[in-house]
Amino acid sequence: MAYPKVSIITIVYNNVRNIGYTLSSVDQQTYPNIEYIVVDGKSNDGTLEVIEQYKDTISKLVSEKDNGIYDAMNKGLSMATGDYVLFLNSGDELYSSNTLEKVFGNEDNADIYYGETKLINEDREILGDRRHKTPEHFDWQSFKYGMNVCHQAIYIKRSLTTPYDLQYKLSSDIDWVIRATKKAEKIVNVKDYVAKYLVGGMSQQRHKQSLKERYEIFKKYYGFVPNLINHAVIAGRLLLHRLRNGKTRD
Repeated sequence: MAYPKVSIITIVYNNVRNIGYTLSSVDQQTYPNIEYIVVDGKSNDGTLEVIEQYKDTISKLVSEKDNGIYDAMNKGLSMATGDYVLFLNSGDELYSSNTLEKVFGNEDNADIYYGETKLINEDREILGDRRHKTPEHFDWQSFKYGMNVCHQAIYIKRSLTTPYDLQYKLSSDIDWVIRATKKAEKIVNVKDYVAKYLVGGMSQQRHKQSLKERYEIFKKYYGFVPNLINHAVIAGRLLLHRLRNGKTRD
């Protein structure tokens, strides 16, 4: 089989507790054609010492101050030379050592590959699946009821990508994926778990602002009135989920 180059980009700032898990999950991959890019925001808590332990796995490392997570992501994207890009931020993991083999062993030359995600906590315990179910078929309109494909579980041809829109501070990844997906012709569901997502990120810590940004993004792509209707559906599903489970998951 052909092995397209995959650029995996990890963004980190002062996360000495979790960065090692992310680095290790890339280091353990059996896939032979990975470009690993780490963008550090000038950490001073021991994060860089952990990164140093994986210097043979890392293709490119930059450590400097940035203007937020999406500015850092844009730095990583500008350095990428792979056929595909994946953002795997600090604390998140590739699901298993053969994840990339599974993704690119499915079907050749898709514009986008995507798969399932498990939620984990900081003790690395699996909490279960995301509340938003991964769709059987995915296109740019699939997000109208919420981000049902995790950012860490979607591999996009680099030629389809553009920089993140820095007007959004917490939800620019949604806008970024929609823009790329609108240009995609062939999207493949891997139909397997491909990522472990660490709950409790910045968008959850600043949930109200994140939701406001998501609403504006969805309105831009889906229209004012349809977006109102869609959010009524989202609210109903969330209420039902809370009644069933007593708590929410992303």
